[in-house]
Amino acid sequence: MDVLIVEAMEPEVLQWLGARHTLRFAPELARDALGLRQALFNVGALIAPPSVVLDAPTLRFAPVLRAVGRLSAGVESIDADAVAQAGIEIVRPGTASAGAEAEFAVGSMLQLLRRVPVPSADGMLVGRELSGAIVGLVGLPAAARPLAELLGAFGARVTGYDPAVHMSDPLWALWKIAPLGLRELVAQADVLCVLLHDFTRYKGLIGERFLAECKTNQVLVSLSSSTLFDDEALATALETGRMAAAWFDSMEPSMLDFGRPLRRVRNLQVTPRVASTTRESRLRSAWTVARRIDEILGAAPPRPEFRATSADALLDLEAGPASA
Repeated sequence: MDVLIVEAMEPEVLQWLGARHTLRFAPELARDALGLRQALFNVGALIAPPSVVLDAPTLRFAPVLRAVGRLSAGVESIDADAVAQAGIEIVRPGTASAGAEAEFAVGSMLQLLRRVPVPSADGMLVGRELSGAIVGLVGLPAAARPLAELLGAFGARVTGYDPAVHMSDPLWALWKIAPLGLRELVAQADVLCVLLHDFTRYKGLIGERFLAECKTNQVLVSLSSSTLFDDEALATALETGRMAAAWFDSMEPSMLDFGRPLRRVRNLQVTPRVASTTRESRLRSAWTVARRIDEILGAAPPRPEFRATSADALLDLEAGPASA
C-alpha cells in the first residue's frame, strides 16, 4: 500500500491521490493505536491527525514509511528525532493556513477592543477602534505578513519583535512592520499579538519582566502556545487591570487546572485552536500535503519485497500500544 490516510480529507484530494497511488482511507485508526501499528507495515506515506502519536516504537512497524503528512500545523505528537533517524519526511501545509490565522487574529482584536470597555476622558466606559491603534506582533511566522497587511488597511500601526530575526533584516521593511525590542513593544502596544513558534528555549519568555510594563488597557491575542507565558505574571496583569483582556487560541489544559493562577481570571477567553481551521485553509492544506507526498513517493527507490520485523517489535505489538 502506498498511502494510509487516517484523517478526514476533501473528496477531490482523496480521488486525486487514489488515481496515482494505492490508497487506504481508514479514519477509525486514529482511535486505534494497535490497529494503526498493524496497518503500517507496507505503507509508504501516512496522513494522520495530531491525536495520532508517532514515536520510535510505532515507527518500528513502518519499515518502508517515507513520509508523514499533517494537515494541521502542530507536530507535537511526532517524535522528530525518531522520524529523522528513520529517514522519514514530515510533510506540513506550510503557509496554507496563514490567511485564516491572520483573519482570526484581526477578528479577535476587534472583539476585545469593542467588547471590553475602558474609561474615556469623561469617565464613560467605551469601546475602542483598531484604527490608530498600535499593534505589536511577537513572532514572524507566515501569518504575520497577511496580518500586517490587514492591520494596515484598518489604519493600525504595526510593530514587531522576533528573537530569530535581526532588527536590520530587510524582512521588516518588506512586510511593513517596524522592529522593536520586546520590552519596548510590550510597553507601547494597544494590542499585543503573539505568533511566536513554540520552542523549548522560549518557555516562559513573556513574564513579569515585560508584562509589568505593558501599556494600560492593553489587550492580548495569542495564537501561540500558552507555555510562552509565565502564567502567574499574566494572571497578575489581567487581575490588576494593567491588561484589559486576553484571548488565547491555544491554551495548555494544565494551565487552567484548579489552583493555577489563570483559573481565577475572568477576563480571559480561550478557543480550541480554531484560528487555522477553515474550510478554505483545510482544502489548501490537503492539496499541499497530497502533492508533496505524491512527489516523495514518485522519487522513492523500489521498496524491498520483505523486511523482517524484529522480535522486540513483535513483543510490543502483542502487548499493545504504550501509553502516551
